[in-house]
Amino acid sequence: MYKHDLIYLTEDASHDAAIEIINEEAFGPGRFTRAAARIREQGPHDLSLSFICADDGETIASVRMTPVLAGTVKGHLLGPLAVRPSHKNKGIGRELVRIAVEAAKRKGSEAVILVGDPPYYCPLGFEKVAYNALAFPGPVDPNRVLVVPIVADTHERLQGTIAWRDDILTGEDEDFDEIEPLTAIAV
Repeated sequence: MYKHDLIYLTEDASHDAAIEIINEEAFGPGRFTRAAARIREQGPHDLSLSFICADDGETIASVRMTPVLAGTVKGHLLGPLAVRPSHKNKGIGRELVRIAVEAAKRKGSEAVILVGDPPYYCPLGFEKVAYNALAFPGPVDPNRVLVVPIVADTHERLQGTIAWRDDILTGEDEDFDEIEPLTAIAV
């Protein structure tokens, strides 16, 4: 029986090509037409909150976090989350979500938001956002808009548009603390 040598790392530029392949396998060319992709096109994801999983040195999964302003909530949009078909159903995606959400909390994010499958994400701490509370730059099923509220009034403030924000990357938001890159977590 093959033993997997899984290591979780903070994403860096050397992972880009593998992540593109993984996302292509998982979502196909239609991934570029999704409303969440419209937000990601507005600016870069936050590398300090984006992670990969490697198995014996090969990148086999990733999750990215994009800084967003959702209503008045300074949060992060989680996604895409993708795992190579050869490594599905081993808990790798759930672990990447856990790592990313915890890192966002440590960095001072007010919420982690995503468009995803409630049966998968709700057991990981996500809750449904009020129906049609957030306006995305494209069609989205309001029943799939989920959030991990990190501050007490998150749900009340998730009203309005959701868009990429650059204050986290330009250093204008002093409420966010620096976070140490994840060098490795072996499982």
